[in-house]
Order: sequence, then structure tokens, then C-alpha cells
Amino acid sequence: MSALNTSAPHSLRLEPVTAYNFDAVCAIQVRPEQAHLVSPVVKSLAEAYVHTTAAWPRAIVDGDEVVGFAMAFHDFVWDPAVDPDHRRSGLWRLNIDARHQGKGYGRFAVRAVTEEIRARGTDHAYVSWHTGAHSPEPFYLGLGFLPTGELSGDQRVARLALN
Repeated sequence: MSALNTSAPHSLRLEPVTAYNFDAVCAIQVRPEQAHLVSPVVKSLAEAYVHTTAAWPRAIVDGDEVVGFAMAFHDFVWDPAVDPDHRRSGLWRLNIDARHQGKGYGRFAVRAVTEEIRARGTDHAYVSWHTGAHSPEPFYLGLGFLPTGELSGDQRVARLALN
């Protein structure tokens, strides 16, 4: 596994998606065998536009290069039909460009997002994933997420304690 770029202090960071980095963010492509597991960035940005109070889209940037995309959600009503007061925060989407996978960018993004969620006063972070071939399940389990037994559509839901 390659180390993260450490050539410049604080070179790895999450940045808001802006007019300046929009094209680079939209150009992010996961590996072909992963394409059925995660929505394209442009769909995520459309969802962020629709869910402006809950979605938190960010470019993952190393130095001057956009290497991925993460979108978190905060205080999102989980299932209003069952319990309109049941709110959750977590990682909604993670896309690491195929050229940059295996370098620690995904781990960095999950940690940065969960730190932001913790800073916003939440003690658990949620994520969901598709199971099967090329699933990110081992990645999320390795970061400490534990399945809740719930499904979100056809995706397994997991939770990480942040305390």
C-alpha cells in the first residue's frame, strides 16, 4: 500500500465543491468493476442540491489534485414514515478515482467526515454499501463500522461509534 502524499504539510484535505474544482470533481471515475456499487459524482451533487440542509459534498484534494469525492449527511431524517424525529448523520457517498485507489485517500476521507460529524455533536456515524463482488464492505468493516441489521434499499447499513 502506498503512503499518502506527505510532500507538503496539510496537502491532503477536504474542500467544498466550487466552480473552480467542479469539472475535476465530476471527472472522478471509480474502477469499472465498482461502477455498479456507487453513483457517479454528478448524481451526488444533484442530491446535495435537493437536500441542501443535510448534504455535505466535498472534494478530496491532495496538493493541487482532486483525487476523490465524499458526501456526508448530517441530521437527516432516516425514515419519516416510521419516526419523523429519528435523525442520523454519516457518509452518504465515497468515490475515489481509479488512478488513486489504494493510497489511503478513502481512509482519510472517512476519518475526516466522521471527525466533522463528531464536531457537530453526533456520537454515531452511519454508512451503507452494496454487498457482493467488489463490495466496499471489507473497507468499512476494517474502519470499525458494524452492521446494524437494517437495509437502506438493497444496501447494508452500518454504524460507527464516535465517542
